[in-house]
Amino acid sequence: MRLHTIVLVSAAVVLAGCSSSPSDGDGGDGGDGGDGESGRTPPLSSSPSAGTDGKPRTVAAGLEVPWAVAFLPGGDALVTERDSARLVRVAPSGRTTTAGTVPGVQPQGEGGLLGVAVSPSYSTDHLIYLYYTAASDNRVVRATYDGRLGTPEPIVTGIPKGPNHNGGRLAFGPDKMLYIATGETGDGPLAQDRNSLGGKILRVTAGGEPAPGNPFGNRVWTYGHRNVQGLAWDGEGRLYATEFGQNRFDEINLIRKGGNYGWPEVEGDEDGGDGFTKPLLTWTTDEASPSGLAFADGSLWAAALRGERLWQVPLRNGKAGRPVARFEDDFGRLRAVSEAPDGSLWLTTSNRDGRGDPASDDDRVLRVPLG
Repeated sequence: MRLHTIVLVSAAVVLAGCSSSPSDGDGGDGGDGGDGESGRTPPLSSSPSAGTDGKPRTVAAGLEVPWAVAFLPGGDALVTERDSARLVRVAPSGRTTTAGTVPGVQPQGEGGLLGVAVSPSYSTDHLIYLYYTAASDNRVVRATYDGRLGTPEPIVTGIPKGPNHNGGRLAFGPDKMLYIATGETGDGPLAQDRNSLGGKILRVTAGGEPAPGNPFGNRVWTYGHRNVQGLAWDGEGRLYATEFGQNRFDEINLIRKGGNYGWPEVEGDEDGGDGFTKPLLTWTTDEASPSGLAFADGSLWAAALRGERLWQVPLRNGKAGRPVARFEDDFGRLRAVSEAPDGSLWLTTSNRDGRGDPASDDDRVLRVPLG
């Protein structure tokens, strides 16, 4: 088994390395490699040395590029399909129904119907939030959903769009503010322009206005990002984000208010001088191309596209332990990962996105129990 470089900046852990390979920013094709260790892979657990094996099972199959998963209070999930613009409701039993088709979505390249989030006040307002690529921009809309999808209302518009690097993840934080992950659409300088919405993590109110306490008086929370597609908070309220690298390093970042994460001046753990925030950990681009991110059972879980595996990253006090690769090459490209109300993880495959090798039942939603 080959071993790859995995750099943990905060934990200062380095494993044996090999060279990186080019990536197109959304996972590319192929990507072989090791699991960051030799020998037997430990069982699923917040500690890589304890727990019981988690056997994934298919919850839903035959989907078309399922991009994001958000759970309703009753335990069913809303799943977006990037290219069809369908919003699909998936029950833990496997029952699948179409919640609606989102109007105005214009899929192109990595764009389409992307993120979904459920209002923290859903029991009273019945609101959901969607991120999608429209004719002239990427945008965030909100709509009622009570079994039927209401008419979407735009709340954030003017996010740059392009064939690649559209970001797209939505998540409500512990502060009940909406966080929006965007990409720089291949135009690197947008990431350093604090007046642009591209290459940023945005923080807004439920109505889309700049959230109170934002560092620059606008919607921008952090900047200097290439293409963020994963957001997750740990049990202490710390925010983490996945980041697609270009030719060398993919990243997980610990997100701090007002931080500049370096792109395009630096990539990964390069020394770019003062003012840039270094990543929590990095992978070579063939090992990861990380999209979705979740926190559960004491670990971060990052879904890898080109890497075709689920990375488990144990956390302690905001510092990363040794990453462990799960399900390497078992399911192909993995796009979304979310913690379900029962404590399991739900994963989506992304083998029908034009860069994978789909099986007859792809794309799928998988349930992974944690023990």
